[in-house]
Amino acid sequence: MPIYAYRCSQCGFEQDVLQKMSDPRLSVCPECNTENFAKQLTAAGFQLKGSGWYQTDFKGGASAKPKAPASNGPPPCQGGTGSCPSCN
Repeated sequence: MPIYAYRCSQCGFEQDVLQKMSDPRLSVCPECNTENFAKQLTAAGFQLKGSGWYQTDFKGGASAKPKAPASNGPPPCQGGTGSCPSCN
């Protein structure tokens, strides 16, 4: 069952409520008993557990790490500092 966030526009009371999707929306604030209790728009949160697609396909590993540049050959030009053959 989803958890919905509710907030009262009258007194500012906030509450997370575990409800079925088919349950009617709450409208009466449990704190001040006014009809100003409304469902808030929030980001859905979820967590992937177990050995599902994340563990096997996107977790990373040797192929996900950037490779270090090869150390063969001369160092790159340092902008006219005389450190490469074309600057001498």
